[in-house]
Amino acid sequence: MPSKALRVIALTLILLLLLAGGWLWLTLNWDYSAGERAGYVQKFSKKGWLCKTWEGEIAMVTMPGAIPDKFDFTVHDDAVAQKINLLAGKRVVLSYRQHRFIPTSCFGETEYFVDGVREMVDTPAAAPAPSVSQGQLQTPR
Repeated sequence: MPSKALRVIALTLILLLLLAGGWLWLTLNWDYSAGERAGYVQKFSKKGWLCKTWEGEIAMVTMPGAIPDKFDFTVHDDAVAQKINLLAGKRVVLSYRQHRFIPTSCFGETEYFVDGVREMVDTPAAAPAPSVSQGQLQTPR
């Protein structure tokens, strides 16, 4: 028959494991935020010693000549990773979900998990409206 101290220690360990498991489940299933980012993929590779994940970086450029912002992201789905690889060199839109406070980097090196990608098709800019000088304005009579 185990002593009372061993039972308390065992119950405490079980409780701690349940709390850690609950925390991990919560951080992986509850989105802190979700959105889209557009840019050009600069880096994308499968990384990790034990837990291999797709890690990437896009350069978000607002206008030509501007200094780009970087957006680091993680991809779990191999199909999404393959699409990103196929769209290399093109402007893409990444759909992501942000998960905060994940206790280990085994699920990814960033807190932004990409779950969709599409090519961004730039539409030609609309031609500016013709300017009218003051002499060309007609007033109704």
